[in-house]
Amino acid sequence: MKLFLLTSLTMVAFAANSILNRFALADGAIDPASFAALRVASGALVLWGLVALRRREWTLWSATRPAGAITLATYMIGFSFAYISLGAAVGALILFGGVQVVMFAGALLSRQRIGSLQALGAAIAFGGLVWLLWPSGGAAPDLLGAGLMLAAAIGWGIYSLIGRGSTDPTGDTAANFIFAVPLALLALCVTLPAPLTPTGIALAVTSGVVMSGLGYALWYTVLPRLSSATAAIAQLSVPVIAALGGITLLGEAVSLRFLVASALVLGGIAISLVRKRQAR
Repeated sequence: MKLFLLTSLTMVAFAANSILNRFALADGAIDPASFAALRVASGALVLWGLVALRRREWTLWSATRPAGAITLATYMIGFSFAYISLGAAVGALILFGGVQVVMFAGALLSRQRIGSLQALGAAIAFGGLVWLLWPSGGAAPDLLGAGLMLAAAIGWGIYSLIGRGSTDPTGDTAANFIFAVPLALLALCVTLPAPLTPTGIALAVTSGVVMSGLGYALWYTVLPRLSSATAAIAQLSVPVIAALGGITLLGEAVSLRFLVASALVLGGIAISLVRKRQAR
């Protein structure tokens, strides 16, 4: 029961990033570049504090650090700018569906054995994303916002693939956050930031400290106790939670197009994961 509650809390934290970002931008409380920079910086600070409390040897620099920092910054910046035009639910679906596609592509490139049901599930999930993003009428999401969120998904997917071999996930995450700060500040410098408001700062710092820093740390705590299939299936709940939050807190409407795409994406991923679990 404790493991279930901790896992559920982590998924709520992941979904809350979408809700907080969308809420901050919709109200004009902060611009996307400032949100991303504050999120990365505050997340780096709390993760550095967690690493310092462990009182263990910590490697700040490694050969994978540049790639980790770049892909993390790509995720953070693309995520924030995408929510200028995307709803919380649609953004979360594109993000987590895209991440799964990237992870599947990584498995193919590394020549891992792919079962027929895994391939079928990935094809269904990809078809769901295509259905959601296909430009036909007002039901389709904004193409620029969808493209930015797909960039965020690619960044997060590659970042996850890089981190699969980590022996110190929390330490590596803290280091990647630290090195991603200058990249987020660079994005801030090349845009036109709006005046910051206390509400916008509070939402960005909450996203960075609680939902990202502490949320990721909690995820890495429970992750070793979950099978790969269970961990992946748990993440399928994030778009659903984001949709509920968007409807309840932001007054967002959920279209039939989104519901069909959700069923295809989440169902396809679930098919591939069930196969994986049975094989094991």
